[in-house]
Amino acid sequence: MITRRKILSTGMAAAAAVLPLPALARKKDPEVFDPTPQEVRIKKEFAPGQILVLPRSFYLYYVTEPRKAMRYGVGVGKAGLEFTGSAVIQRKREWPSWRPTPEMIERDPRAYAKFVDNEYIQPGGPKNPLGARALYLYQNGVDTYFRIHGTNQPQTIGHSVSNGCIRMLNEHVTDLYERVPLGTVVTVL
Repeated sequence: MITRRKILSTGMAAAAAVLPLPALARKKDPEVFDPTPQEVRIKKEFAPGQILVLPRSFYLYYVTEPRKAMRYGVGVGKAGLEFTGSAVIQRKREWPSWRPTPEMIERDPRAYAKFVDNEYIQPGGPKNPLGARALYLYQNGVDTYFRIHGTNQPQTIGHSVSNGCIRMLNEHVTDLYERVPLGTVVTVL
């Protein structure tokens, strides 16, 4: 006679034969990247008003109070082009104009063909690579040419694709822009 117990024990034996024992245990899913702004806990050594960027995890943290921060998903620079260290936001612009640096044009003249051998500056707007807002990073009063800015390529958030800047979704950089004053310290690890 076939009983429920016999069916269940046979099913478990068959599963164990197909799957190694550790596979039967539920594995914890690795943390999934989520660019949505969220309030998170942060280490106490970061003071309110600071920005911390962790390029390897693709997150920017704006410290709002001791041990708390707003976390935003970001896109960062390609290997060898990324910014690291500390800087200060010394300029902010809504719908900024843009021109690639001479180094960017030299690295990829085809991509930046409309900027070769001229002084053309792309006006601000939805087609501008800097997006809706830009926060300009300076060190010792000198422009680093690195920015925290929006993007017209939202699919790049969570990836290392830029020429070094830290890019955010336009609605997220607009939120950050409203929160941070000039003089905000930015640390990129």
